[in-house]
Amino acid sequence: MPRAIAIGTGARASYDGAMDNIATPRHLDLRITRRFALGGLAAAVLARPLGAAGGARFTLALQEGGTASWEIAAMRAAGMDKAQGLTLEVRQVADSKAAQVALQAGAVDAMLSDFVWVSGQRRRGADFTFVPHSLAVGGLMAPPGGPVQSLAALEGKTLAVAGGPLDKSYAILQAAFAARTGKALAPLIEVRFGAPPLVQELLLGGQVNAALNFWHFNARAGLAGMREVISVKAMLAGLGLARTPPLLGWVFAQSLAEARPGDVARFLDASFATKDLLASDDAIWRAIRPQMRGAEADDALFAALRGAYRAGIVRDFGPEDELAARQTHALLARYGATEDGADLAPGTFWAGYSR
Repeated sequence: MPRAIAIGTGARASYDGAMDNIATPRHLDLRITRRFALGGLAAAVLARPLGAAGGARFTLALQEGGTASWEIAAMRAAGMDKAQGLTLEVRQVADSKAAQVALQAGAVDAMLSDFVWVSGQRRRGADFTFVPHSLAVGGLMAPPGGPVQSLAALEGKTLAVAGGPLDKSYAILQAAFAARTGKALAPLIEVRFGAPPLVQELLLGGQVNAALNFWHFNARAGLAGMREVISVKAMLAGLGLARTPPLLGWVFAQSLAEARPGDVARFLDASFATKDLLASDDAIWRAIRPQMRGAEADDALFAALRGAYRAGIVRDFGPEDELAARQTHALLARYGATEDGADLAPGTFWAGYSR
């Protein structure tokens, strides 16, 4: 009889170094266009000198072990925060729930989360809003000679899933399986839910036939001999969503952005300037390599993680990205992975900043 089994949680390390070996002048010469649309809020705030002594303090909640820490390490190493007149403060949290609690309590200015959570919060009366950060998604991994060589082959097998029954990638997998076979997936498989590291252990240890995990764990699994059966991006494409939505983004209160528009804009400018650097410059990756746990002395893993990260970088965004998010949200709602109906709540994507 198919059954679901729940397993554990996970953690990380920090980096606060300087980029001693990077001397390329263009690093500090990037020009980022910022367009704020706050309906007449004081222009004097935006005109504050970027090099103001000490800089404006901006506080982030970052999940331990999360890949967002790589961007912040690169931002600090390249001086992008200081160039924007910011004093960036990072508070490490154990998991996404802890980050959400910190933001809701007003203990931090921003955190990384997904548009589904933001939409749900807005439906409950909160004013959190979202600016895209990453397109990176995971996928279904399996041993190359194992019984799972396609979506349809999942029937009757054992699957490990990072997260819980409401995990977004799991909902997309169910939708893709139903579209491919005309059957409901959940009653046909044994599912083991757990933290990403434990899902990885189950896959590599041969305790499950396949695993649905986050992209950086899949990059590691690939080097350990596993193969990607299908990516979440390909699942979405097969369901008619030609554009992968920016699932993750920087989340902050709309009231904060209206009270401190310059600070929020400067942080986002620093973030996108750092993304541009990470997308094209290998030197910055050498500077932050100590932050990439396990890749410090493993060249193949370092290259795999860098390549996968670069593939998910958001360098600009527009209405088509919000449309893709709306379509994905409706899809997730059909499989119970949202708590606020099929429609994305108005204001989920912050209209006050564009790229």
